[in-house]
Amino acid sequence: MGLATDLDYRHRPANAAQRLVQAFGSSRPGAWVFSRTLRHLDTAVARVSRGRQSAPQLLAGLPVLNLTSTGRKSGQPRTSHLISIPVGDDLALLGTNFGQPSTPAWVLNLEADPHATVTYRGRTLPVVARPATDAERAAVTERSRGIYGGYEKYQQRINGRRVRIFVVERAA
Repeated sequence: MGLATDLDYRHRPANAAQRLVQAFGSSRPGAWVFSRTLRHLDTAVARVSRGRQSAPQLLAGLPVLNLTSTGRKSGQPRTSHLISIPVGDDLALLGTNFGQPSTPAWVLNLEADPHATVTYRGRTLPVVARPATDAERAAVTERSRGIYGGYEKYQQRINGRRVRIFVVERAA
C-alpha cells in the first residue's frame, strides 16, 4: 500500500459551479486572488469543519493535503495547503505557486529537508519527498490535466522557472 491508499486520497469530478471556480482560478487574475486569499480561507474552513473539508474542495472540487515541512531558515514547522496528484500509489506535489514567478517556500523547504508530514481529513502520516524522475514528471503533468487544468496554464505563465515536482512517499 502507498500513501494515496493509506490516506484514501482521491479526486472526484467537479460539478458545473466548481468547474467555473476552477476556470477563474486558472486565469491570471484568479490565480493572483487565490494566491493571496486561499490559504486564509482554507484555514478557516478546515477549522470550522475540524479538518474534514477544505475551501478548494468546497469551491472547486479539489481535495487539499496539508504538508508540514521544516522551514529551511527558521527550523520551525511550516504548513502548506496543497492539491496533490496521485501517481501510482503515491502522491505528487507541483510547485507552481499559482503561476507566479517565484518558487513556493514549501519547495525550498523540502529541498533542504525532505522529511515532512501530510494530513488529509484528520489523518497525519510521516513522509519523505523526492524529486520526480523524468518519467514521473511526464506522468504527473499528464494526470494533472485531468484533475485541474490550472496547472498547465500556470506552467505556461512561468517564464524561465522549471516547476519542481515531488513524489511524496510514506516514511519507513
